[in-house]
Amino acid sequence: MSRIHFVILTWNSEKVIGQCLASMMKFREFEVNVCIVDNGSQDRTVDVVEQMIREGIPGHCSIQIIRLLENMGTTISRNIGIKQVITQAGPEDFVCILDSDTEVNEQAMQTLASVLRDDPSNGIVGPKMHSLDGSVQTSGRRIPTVTEKILKVLPSKALQEKGNQMQQMDHTDSLCPVGYLMSACWMMRPTLFDEVGLLDENIFYAPEDVEFCIRVWKKGKRVLYCPQAQILHHWQRLSRKKLLSKHNWEHLKGLGYMYHKHNFLLSNKKIEQLIY
Repeated sequence: MSRIHFVILTWNSEKVIGQCLASMMKFREFEVNVCIVDNGSQDRTVDVVEQMIREGIPGHCSIQIIRLLENMGTTISRNIGIKQVITQAGPEDFVCILDSDTEVNEQAMQTLASVLRDDPSNGIVGPKMHSLDGSVQTSGRRIPTVTEKILKVLPSKALQEKGNQMQQMDHTDSLCPVGYLMSACWMMRPTLFDEVGLLDENIFYAPEDVEFCIRVWKKGKRVLYCPQAQILHHWQRLSRKKLLSKHNWEHLKGLGYMYHKHNFLLSNKKIEQLIY
C-alpha cells in the first residue's frame, strides 16, 4: 500500500486543523503519515492536534508534530517537515504539501497520484480548489511579472482585477500545464526534492511557491493543474487583510529576490517557453 506523507504548516490554526486531519483519517487505500510543523502558534492549535492523537487515530494513520518557538515563515518551517518525511518515504510513496485550512478526500488524492505514476516528467500536480460557497479558486496561474503584482496591491478593485486577469491561464476541464500552483496542495514524488532542492529559505513568506515551480520547470519537470481532483480550501488570505502588513512587506522582498535570482522582471517569456 502506498503512503502519502502530508506536510502541514500551522500558525494559529485551531479553527481548521481538526477538520483537515479528520478528512485524511477517512482514507482507506493509502497509508497516511502526517508531519505538522507548528510555527509558534499562540492559540490552541497544538492542543487540538494532541487531543486528536490521545483520542485515537486509525491504524493506517500516523501524526507527528514539530513545535517551533516562533513564526519562521513558510520556507524554513516547511523544509523542516519535508526533510522529516522524505527520510521515511519509500519509492512508491508521495509527498503532499498541504495548507491547514484544507479538507482533502481520497478520490482526489488517487487522481493526483495517478498523474504522477503515468509520466515521470510530471513533477508537481495540484487539484481544483473551491470554497465552502462553491466558488472556484484560481490555483494554477501564469508566472507573475512585477506589473501584475503592483496592480494587485493597488487600492482599486478595477486594477486589482486587471492584475488577477493577467495571471489567469486558459484552464480546460482536463489536465494542463501551468506556470505555478498555489502551494495549498501540491502532490509530488519524494525524489523531486533530490532533483530540484528544497524551498528557497531566502524567501520568508512568499512567493516561495512560484520560485519552486520555476525550478521544477527548469529541471525539465512539469507543473500540472488537475481539475478532475477537487478539494475544499477555506483560504485564509492573511496577506490581503492590511496593505502595509508584515506579510505584504515580506512578500515584496521575496518577489525582488525571485526576480533577481531568475533574471526576469517585466517579462516572463523565457520562463514560459519552458511551459509551452
